[in-house]
Amino acid sequence: MSAALPDRVDVARQVQARRIYAGSLSFTAMPRLRGLLATTAGEARYHAQFDRDELGIDFIALRVEGALPLQCQRTLEVFALPVRIDERLGLIADERDEAALPAGYEPLLVEHGAIDLAAVIEDELILAVPVVPTRPGPALDWVDDAAVEAPPPTSPFAVLAAMKKQGDRR
Repeated sequence: MSAALPDRVDVARQVQARRIYAGSLSFTAMPRLRGLLATTAGEARYHAQFDRDELGIDFIALRVEGALPLQCQRTLEVFALPVRIDERLGLIADERDEAALPAGYEPLLVEHGAIDLAAVIEDELILAVPVVPTRPGPALDWVDDAAVEAPPPTSPFAVLAAMKKQGDRR
């Protein structure tokens, strides 16, 4: 199912042909993502469809699914974070064109008329990695130290009063 993605694809030709790329991409093939993962075992499945909408905007409908192996920063255990990305990337030739994109489109800057589709998939996965990865699950019960009732502090004069009472009994 997984054919190797070309290094660069001509965006205009892909949009005109309404080309679809589908397959899977190994985490080992993503050098920038590898540094964020606990292990490189696994892969991401992708479906990228080039098209043009009714307003004449060229876009890529990109869907990426996978489970990112991350290290929990609370327990230091490795866990798989399920990821599902469903984006519509508006293809723009200049940063000024970003303002013309309708709502629901994320801008994708196309330099020299071509893009590296594997790098685009990798970028989307990098954006899905949380800043502080923590295993999903029940929240820990943290005790607020201020809420714990501490015994009232003893006064130094209370000690003197107790000594005086002992002296009075003699």
